[in-house]
Amino acid sequence: MTARHGRFLGSGGGVVGRSGRRIADDLTEAGRGRRQGDSAVSRILFVEDEPRLLRAMRITLRARGHEVRVAADGRHALSEAAAVPPELVILDLGLPDMDGVEVITRLRSWTNAPIIVLSGRATGGDKIAALDAGADDYVTKPFSVDELLARMRAVTRRAAGPSSQPTVEIGDYLVDFGAKRVTARSGPPGDDRRATEDAAREAAGEAAAGERTAGEAAAGAPGGGEVHLTPTEWRVLEALARHPGRLVSQRELIRGVWGPGYPEDSSSARLYLNRLRRKLEPEPSRPRYLRTEPGLGYRFEP
Repeated sequence: MTARHGRFLGSGGGVVGRSGRRIADDLTEAGRGRRQGDSAVSRILFVEDEPRLLRAMRITLRARGHEVRVAADGRHALSEAAAVPPELVILDLGLPDMDGVEVITRLRSWTNAPIIVLSGRATGGDKIAALDAGADDYVTKPFSVDELLARMRAVTRRAAGPSSQPTVEIGDYLVDFGAKRVTARSGPPGDDRRATEDAAREAAGEAAAGERTAGEAAAGAPGGGEVHLTPTEWRVLEALARHPGRLVSQRELIRGVWGPGYPEDSSSARLYLNRLRRKLEPEPSRPRYLRTEPGLGYRFEP
């Protein structure tokens, strides 16, 4: 949001002025306590050149439980999306270095993540151009926080589609993509030590570039009847399970998990497939569910 669009609606529906403190206070209060039914996405890229609104929405969305990455211009937005592929993009059109429609076009060349435009441009031509470029929805400033959250839920439901499977069975395990949980259907999980070792390696930097956070070690800690997957393992598994029975090429898998800027090197894909097999397949050396088609790609066979 630029200086010429210095107003938007707070959670109570009243128009909020340009005061950064008032904006942040109202939005943060609106975002406290993630309600049941909020958007299930976890990684959001918020692109906005107005610093106060950018900060306020980051606070609000994080309070709702989302992982939020921000960008103040188009080039930064594209590099952020390539580094950590978002599950939802919220984008202003009036960016300082390029038009938001161009950003949408470039994103659409490699990702199907829902895109919501949040802009002060209210003309029909601007809306048509953004939607034709690949945006899924268009919210005009000033805006209501509750309405934006509702639009997020709506585009997420549409993106999931009627054929989306929130849970799948892989051998002795039930995989819940909504809750990000893998539980043994009967008896204890296979080998929790393997999950701990994999997470430790990933946190130490032995896995793919860019996966060096302490949070990944926590994601792989054993406990109870669950098998713990790291964030990258989740993304690989989702990319395959989203299309059961369909061949997913190596290039498609790498771009979907690591973004278009990542080298098309099969070693990262093989590494994570092998780790998933060790955790989920009854016989990792003879995979039944997470299959490799030599020279072609990978396939999830339910």
